[in-house]
Amino acid sequence: MDLGSLKHAEGATRKTKRIGRGPGSGHGKTATRGHKGQHARSGAKHRAWFEGGQMPLQRRVPKRGFTHIFKKTFEIVNVGDLERIQAARITAEQLLEANLIPRRGARIKILGEGEIKKAVEIEAHAFSKSAEEKIQAAGGKAIRI
Repeated sequence: MDLGSLKHAEGATRKTKRIGRGPGSGHGKTATRGHKGQHARSGAKHRAWFEGGQMPLQRRVPKRGFTHIFKKTFEIVNVGDLERIQAARITAEQLLEANLIPRRGARIKILGEGEIKKAVEIEAHAFSKSAEEKIQAAGGKAIRI
């Protein structure tokens, strides 16, 4: 028994429909395209979003708002979550290993939810005021990258 000897179960496959092979096939003459019309013509293809010449959906829907293409997004880590990491200096690599941030190279912002009791140095791109106060109150340092 090998992959080359495998076959479909009885009745699982059908013969392919052979189109445009004369009147005896049952699919000759117009080759299942019908008479005239857009799709009977040669080269008759249209994109999945084509609506037959009607105003397309993406042009009918009103456009609102604005997308800032230079927006800076941050991965958020709370001060309380930093208790999990057993290190004197917490870097982005350690946050990644502890699954507190999803990917390398992400901007990190430390927020002040929770409590921190140990003195640690934390490297991040941004800190909220409450987070910075809690870190300094515990005897640590907030280092901006």
